[in-house]
Amino acid sequence: MGALRMMLTLLLVLAAPMALAADPLSIPAISLTSGADGQQEYSVSLQILLIMTALSFIPAFVVLMTSFTRIIIVFSILRQALGLQQTPSNQILNGMALFLTLFIMAPVFDRINQEAVQPYLAEKLSAQDAISKAQVPLKNFMLAQTRESDLDLFMRLSKRTDIASPDQAPLTILVPAFVTSELKTAFQIGFMIFIPFLIIDLVVASVLMAMGMMMLSPLIISLPFKIMLFVLVDGWALIMGTLAGSFGGV
Repeated sequence: MGALRMMLTLLLVLAAPMALAADPLSIPAISLTSGADGQQEYSVSLQILLIMTALSFIPAFVVLMTSFTRIIIVFSILRQALGLQQTPSNQILNGMALFLTLFIMAPVFDRINQEAVQPYLAEKLSAQDAISKAQVPLKNFMLAQTRESDLDLFMRLSKRTDIASPDQAPLTILVPAFVTSELKTAFQIGFMIFIPFLIIDLVVASVLMAMGMMMLSPLIISLPFKIMLFVLVDGWALIMGTLAGSFGGV
């Protein structure tokens, strides 16, 4: 929960200092104030508007810029492979995926907290500098999981010629490339998970056909065997460990 609270803090602290000093009964016009070093600060009303808008993007942030996508897809494919339509329920799968995401992303969130949030709270960084520094660990994580072919694809589609290296790719290009790579990886893992359960279904169907029990659904017979196999091999621990290890050192 500390990592989740830190994400919310990163968004909320951008408007806090000036919001406390403003008159709550007044609605100032949108204006820009230039500092001595040339930096520009927005008025309170615009900052609050931007923060409230950013809060609505938190679900998209969690789904598309972290390990959540790969995890939830693998969990869904696993449930289909077992032949269980509603067990575990969607709420349980989403909860498991969320907390496994927080576990995997903890080093990234810690770096964001140390390099961006805490310096901003200590008034050592401006809001713009804090946001720029917060992007670096997140972009490094996404670049490590993104295939070069996917990144090159969106580079070509964007027709940007001023990007010399992947590190310079903006989030508008990096995020779709990262999501595309995550979908490919998730389906590859899901395929490997599906094979042993598919073999059990084929064996059970062949045995039932050989016995002349064609009216009996093979799924009813194979389901207990698949559940027993999954439990005997400690399947949940294997899946969790495989997913966490598939991201390497973040």
